[in-house]
Amino acid sequence: MTAIQNHFPPEKLEQLRKKLHMHAELSGNEVMTREILRDFLSSNAPSGKVSNAGTTGLAIIFEGKNPGPSILFRADIDALPIDENLNLPYTSLNKGISHRCGHDGHSAILCGLACILEKQFPGCGKIILLFQPAEETGKGAAEMLADPLFQDINPDFVFALHNLPGFDAGSVIVKKEQFASASKGIIIHLTGKPSHAAYPEQGINPAFAFTEIIRGIESIPDYAESFDNFILTTIVHATLGKPGFGTAAGEAVIMATLRSYDNHNMQRLVHECRLIVEEKAKEHNLHYAIEFSDEFDETYNHPEVVDIIEKVATENSLKIIHLPFPFRWSEDFGKYTAKYKGALFGLGAGKDHAPLHTKEYDFPDEIITKGVEMFVGIIKNIMSNFIY
Repeated sequence: MTAIQNHFPPEKLEQLRKKLHMHAELSGNEVMTREILRDFLSSNAPSGKVSNAGTTGLAIIFEGKNPGPSILFRADIDALPIDENLNLPYTSLNKGISHRCGHDGHSAILCGLACILEKQFPGCGKIILLFQPAEETGKGAAEMLADPLFQDINPDFVFALHNLPGFDAGSVIVKKEQFASASKGIIIHLTGKPSHAAYPEQGINPAFAFTEIIRGIESIPDYAESFDNFILTTIVHATLGKPGFGTAAGEAVIMATLRSYDNHNMQRLVHECRLIVEEKAKEHNLHYAIEFSDEFDETYNHPEVVDIIEKVATENSLKIIHLPFPFRWSEDFGKYTAKYKGALFGLGAGKDHAPLHTKEYDFPDEIITKGVEMFVGIIKNIMSNFIY
């Protein structure tokens, strides 16, 4: 056993992880999840101050007697609307909802850190462990930052990790500046005038604008000279009119996901989409409305904070992998690093491990201790008088 493991039985964290897995809950509904975490923290880290955060989030705060840095570690706690395809003894009890992104494992890692802090807390500063809901929808971080609790915290540093299949188990994946992409769901409503299908000239059918807008949005990356970095547009859903051969369509909806490595290219991409919709709606005499959903900022990693993460990985003899480009997927941790100095890093889940967001995925318990070791090392490097 490592020195870290001497302060908590890894089996206890694995049991917690599986219990969270069994009670998987969707974004904004993490009621049972919060209670499971509260019970564990109350029993295993009673010296920490546990507080609700937002509607379904939770925070535990450890505070030293002397002044010092304030460090926040975040774990996401929500699950996904995906059926399980594994015959697990701890299969989710909530049909159609499962931890297919490993947030149960992230939460277990943060609880392991709480166990360490209970026995070996530095004599200065403040450490906040934040269990954040609704990461998958991009709403959780904003809710946490708006909570009065955050006004009192005002952290000097913020950290988080995410398990990453496709990389060596226990490896540490880093990138300075942009780590994960900005993304945004755009919903376009087109309204014309329905008519009898025998008299289409009496109506205003959005069909032509519908197809032209889809083609236009899909073709934006083809003239990428308007942008100075990666962009991607993906049509995810589209409907025209209603089923029925007697009525010509009078309305349509188009949904697309927009992605870019950074926020300023996202602003350009949204502007280009607006121009296409405005032009085609005007050309075909249609009313239109645009709304957005699942909005994620770029996840920006402060270079000097990434240096700390690399130093800790080296001290723990963990393989460091430097990303050449940001991930295309998004993470709402970018809301924190836009305001506070911090970074998100990856923790390898295994080269052959099933991908995230698939029915075959399950969090690998063997990397829980590695995650705890990384977080403890970060504290040691920021607070030099941290002794355990």
